[in-house]
Amino acid sequence: MDFELSAKTKELQQRLQAFMDAHIYPSERRFHEEVERERWKPAKIVEELKLKARAAGLWNLFLPEHENGAGLSNLEYAPLCEIMGRSHMAPEVFNCSAPDTGNMEVLARYGTAEQRKRWLEPLLAGEMRSCFAMTEPDVASSDATNIRATIAREGDTYLVNGRKVWSSGAGDPRCKIAIFMGQTDPGAAPHQQQSMILIPLDTPGVTIKRMLTVFGYDHAPHGHGEIHFENVRVPAANILLGEGRGFEIAQGRLGPGRIHHCMRCIGVAERALEAMCKRTQTRVAFGKTLAEQGTIRADIAASRMEIEQARLLTLKAAYMMDTVGNKAARSEIAMIKVVAPNMTLRVLDRAMQAHGAAGLSQDTFLASAWAAARTLRLADGPDEVHVESIAKWELGKSRKAPGKPD
Repeated sequence: MDFELSAKTKELQQRLQAFMDAHIYPSERRFHEEVERERWKPAKIVEELKLKARAAGLWNLFLPEHENGAGLSNLEYAPLCEIMGRSHMAPEVFNCSAPDTGNMEVLARYGTAEQRKRWLEPLLAGEMRSCFAMTEPDVASSDATNIRATIAREGDTYLVNGRKVWSSGAGDPRCKIAIFMGQTDPGAAPHQQQSMILIPLDTPGVTIKRMLTVFGYDHAPHGHGEIHFENVRVPAANILLGEGRGFEIAQGRLGPGRIHHCMRCIGVAERALEAMCKRTQTRVAFGKTLAEQGTIRADIAASRMEIEQARLLTLKAAYMMDTVGNKAARSEIAMIKVVAPNMTLRVLDRAMQAHGAAGLSQDTFLASAWAAARTLRLADGPDEVHVESIAKWELGKSRKAPGKPD
């Protein structure tokens, strides 16, 4: 297993780091000030930096084997994703932010020529944004077979009804399209009941009821929407791949997305550890710097060890996806989805503790980063679902293995 970076990745890594130093980090304060002034309006600084990123060739880096992407494997893209993850605003600047990345991958892989032209092309150009409407408030959506929203065929149209929550990105005025998951055939086999369909958000019957908060953060101008779909009628041509293919699409969408989430988490953890080291070397308590205190040193060491472990496991998952496919890598993908967010939360918590009360405020990035990382223990499936799957596969291997002495 070779984790040596390719020459192409090393070159992109250097250029990306230089862009972050020159443009992203110095612009973070302006970004937050602009959002505070007009919460649900795209920040001008992000739009300005998008032009610079695109001109620098740092655009759509996530999209493999596509004329509009960088053509990177999962393993090649992973370290770039880690760099972008260090700043809340960075992924969008490079047109590599969720949920647009997953939605673009779906359209590139499963969309018709017409769907790609109408929706994928403007998404690739950064001219619009999108959301993913799956989770429902009335059922345990961690089991997607519970989804009760309906997609009913009526002639050359579909009639869509359902309530969706946590549709991230729906608050952005540039969000024009939702990928909606619902039942087309309740009588089919459990994993063939669901389908996905494209719904323009300006379609009659689509209502964004409210934005949900995460520990008080509304994540403007992105937001997490509760959206009601009431007798929404869209052309039959908007169905993705065909009726009953929703789970197939979801599995194709989630594999790369989990790599992205986990590597961004690692970037956040690295930045938090750097902040902890800097802070503890400049603050004095009880006659010596915090960095000379044994408990702080133990926290710093534990953070470094845990970051390295999470990174190696994530890179292994990316390597396996590239070499043997998502199905064979499913256990590793499940493991990183549990390991990386939990590791990031621990490192952030230690960094907040080292910063004292300042670590809980808006004066550092730590508190908001903790709230964002905490969502990932639920997004794309809660920890418990992944842990259950890992145990099931491990027990299955044990049953198949030849008998060995205890």
